[in-house]
Amino acid sequence: LSELEALMERMKRLQEDKEDEEASQEEMATRFENEKKESLLVISGGICTFPVPVSFDDEMVSTDVSRYVEDPGFGYKDFARRGEEHLPTFRAQDYTWENHGFSLVNRLYSDIGHLLDEKFRMVYNLTYNTMATHEDVDTTMLRRALFNYVHCMYGIRYDDYDYGEVNQLLERSLKVYIKTVTCYPERTTKRMYDSYWRQFKHSEKVHVNLLLMEARMQAELLYALRAITRHLT
Repeated sequence: LSELEALMERMKRLQEDKEDEEASQEEMATRFENEKKESLLVISGGICTFPVPVSFDDEMVSTDVSRYVEDPGFGYKDFARRGEEHLPTFRAQDYTWENHGFSLVNRLYSDIGHLLDEKFRMVYNLTYNTMATHEDVDTTMLRRALFNYVHCMYGIRYDDYDYGEVNQLLERSLKVYIKTVTCYPERTTKRMYDSYWRQFKHSEKVHVNLLLMEARMQAELLYALRAITRHLT
C-alpha cells in the first residue's frame, strides 16, 4: 500500500475498533503515559534519537535568532527529564480552555477570549474533506490526533481520548516534524517538510502547521491561566 492508502486503512480500522469495543480508562491512561514518554525521546537538541525512514542530516537553518530576544539562551525545554519514572500530567478535565481559560482570559483582557476561541475553532475545524486525491473523507480523527499529540508533548491528557490513535496515525517521521515545528521551529527544514505525507497537497500540509501552532498556543495558555487562577484563589 502507498503511504496514503495505508493511512486511510488505519483510520478505517480504528473507527471500526472504536465502534466494536472501547478501551478501558486504565488502558487509555497507559497509552497516554507511553506516548508522553516517547515524545521526550523524539528530538534531543534537534537530533532524532531513534531511526526514521528518512535521513534528516541536512544542515539546519543557520539563522541567528538570538538577536531578536533579550535572553539568547531562552528556548523550549521538555516538561520533564528523561528517565524520570513519574512524569507530571496536566489533566485537561481539571482545567479546560472552554470551561476555565476562556472566561479568565476575558476577565483579564476584554473580548480577547472570543477572538482566541474563534481562532482555535476555525483552525481545528478547517477541512476540505479530502486526503490528497481522495474526496469526501472525514478527517476529524486525524486532526484530533495531531492536536492532542502536541498537548501530549506538553503533558496534557484528555481522559476521553485513546492515545493509541496517535501511535497508529502519526508515523515517526511526522512526529519528528511535529516536535521540531512546535518546539524548535528555527530548525525546521524543507527536507523534513517533504519527508512526510508525500502524496498530500501543500494546502493540507500547511493546515498541519496551523494545527500545530494553535495547539501549542492553547497548551501554553492553559498552563499560564491555570497558574493565574491558583494565584487568584
